Amino acid sequence: MVSASVVVRRMELSSTTNDPSECAATRRPHSSVCCLVELAKADATKGAGDTMTTRSETGDGRPDPSFGAIMSERQRLINLAYRLLGSLADAEDVVQETYARWYAMSPKQQEAIDSPGAWLTTVASRICLDLLRSARARRERYVGEWIPEPLPEPTEWLGGRSDGITADPADRVTLDESINMAFLVVLESMTPAERVAFVLHDVFRYSFAEVAEIVGRTPAACRQLASSARRRIRASRAPATPVARQAEIVRDFKQAWEAKDIDALIGLLDPNVTALGDGGGLVSAELRPIEGGEHVARVLVDVTGKAPHLRIVERTVNGRPGLVAQLDGVTVTVIAFDMAGDRITHIWAVRNPEKLRPWTTG
Repeated sequence: MVSASVVVRRMELSSTTNDPSECAATRRPHSSVCCLVELAKADATKGAGDTMTTRSETGDGRPDPSFGAIMSERQRLINLAYRLLGSLADAEDVVQETYARWYAMSPKQQEAIDSPGAWLTTVASRICLDLLRSARARRERYVGEWIPEPLPEPTEWLGGRSDGITADPADRVTLDESINMAFLVVLESMTPAERVAFVLHDVFRYSFAEVAEIVGRTPAACRQLASSARRRIRASRAPATPVARQAEIVRDFKQAWEAKDIDALIGLLDPNVTALGDGGGLVSAELRPIEGGEHVARVLVDVTGKAPHLRIVERTVNGRPGLVAQLDGVTVTVIAFDMAGDRITHIWAVRNPEKLRPWTTG
């Protein structure tokens, strides 16, 4: 029996496609189908005993590498890749590349793999790890601060095919604490190995032995990586503000912003609040964070003054109360918040059109 790791290494050696923007199967730029999002926590919060060794089996107990069994892993892989990369587009590309490598194998090679689910997870995680290692250089060239791609909740997912047909139900990202914007931003500060070890073990409940096989380090080293990541998470967390209270604060913020009431905005902002904005293409970006309650409030009022027809609506952003700014029915900015007590401590404004695919109508 050939192990998953052996076949993975063979496929990695034979693969020549490392650019996630190019589809490995077609050698053309990848155009992703917009995903649906659902409020479910099952995939990301599997029990500690439900690890990568889970198999899709036939009646006689043998692994079933059939199309249905293999594709049933897709949602879990999308969930994993999004948390590792902070980008839905990159996550879709990673999963597409993973399946391209699976179907590049002969049936005999596929049948020799003891656990197809483990194989797919290993390949997807290693592709993500390679992308994370190269992402720092790419993001140094990014205009402004790089912010993870925001996700709406299911009822607010506006993208889709022009014929009105929704995306494949397998393409879903579950919303829970592990994808709120503040959490993803902290993940961005971690080393690639820390991020992979932490997400696989603490979020998806894989054992350190399994994580070690993916990261290429010992289980003890992976335990240390996850522990270091955990300390980063704890250091960044303020006492949680109840979601209902967050929604009230966001609503008050929206009303004060629309009224151009600087004093009311300042009252809702922490004195040391930080606001970040990213852009892309023809969209300008804030090159540096905006800091301080009064400074942030005045910039916000200035924005509405320059765009008098801007419509601001309340939306759920990565599982938390947020705002969306629209012009002529098109989403131009998605805003996520972090709070401590009754004050807003961080504002993330995403303006990059590529990151707003799920929010854009038509």
